[in-house]
Amino acid sequence: MEQIRELNTTNMLLDILPGDSINISNTGASLSSLDRLFDQLLDHAISLGIRITAAIIVFIIGRWVISWLRKFIDRFLLRRRIEETVRRFLDSLANITLQIILFLLIVNIIGIQTTSFAAIIAAVGLAVGMSMKDNLSNFAGGVMLLVNKPFKVGDRIVAQGSDGTVQAIGILYTVLLTGDNITIYVPNGPLSTGSITNYSAQKERRVDISFNINYGVDVYDLKNTLLTIIQTNTLIKQTPAPFVGVTAVNNGSIDVTIRSWVNSSDYSSVSVALNEEIYKTLSEKGIYVPSTLSVKMLKD
Repeated sequence: MEQIRELNTTNMLLDILPGDSINISNTGASLSSLDRLFDQLLDHAISLGIRITAAIIVFIIGRWVISWLRKFIDRFLLRRRIEETVRRFLDSLANITLQIILFLLIVNIIGIQTTSFAAIIAAVGLAVGMSMKDNLSNFAGGVMLLVNKPFKVGDRIVAQGSDGTVQAIGILYTVLLTGDNITIYVPNGPLSTGSITNYSAQKERRVDISFNINYGVDVYDLKNTLLTIIQTNTLIKQTPAPFVGVTAVNNGSIDVTIRSWVNSSDYSSVSVALNEEIYKTLSEKGIYVPSTLSVKMLKD
């Protein structure tokens, strides 16, 4: 009876399963494929875990390195006495650049191809550079001006056809105030690459005054009179000694030149005072400068 029951059970299972028989070899092959799949997944998981761990370590070390580099750059700029506005901008620029480098390095460690990221960053940088090339040029010029310091706030300069006192040195523009109270914004790009005349860079300046006198004037008496005028002006320095002398003998006239040293801040006032005193002295002594007479013949 037991044998009959087992036979009936076997027949029922065969009726339920599809096909006429069970392929034992196929079942073993499927189990072997699953084992290999599980092994591969485990290997990939271990490899990914190692890469993620390495990426975390690189991230921690990279953040420390970035912090150290930013402090080093800031100390370097402080020693160079760079303006605070430029220091902040350069710190931000360095931080963004280093963070991008760290991001690309971590992505590469994880196993993601960085070629596409680099291409995108290059394309964005090119587009931004093309659209802002003038501003970038002015910005670079502003950085060079603040680093090299050809002038400072309060100096009187002549540059790019403008003459004025420096009111501010910005990132993109330098602000000048002219003598007649007009504000001029000079782009830093051409300003940093062009010629700059700084009248305030030196503590002392020389006042040069030249004029003509007619023949027959007692030159030595005139020299003594001019030296007296110079010595009575307390703003004129006696060292180096002032100079008064004949610098040229022309056809019908003589050139007399005065050279004296003053503080740069006193240049204008001394120049005006000397010219006024010289004119007054020449008038009192009856000394006149030669003049040119123009005659134009008209037909009736």
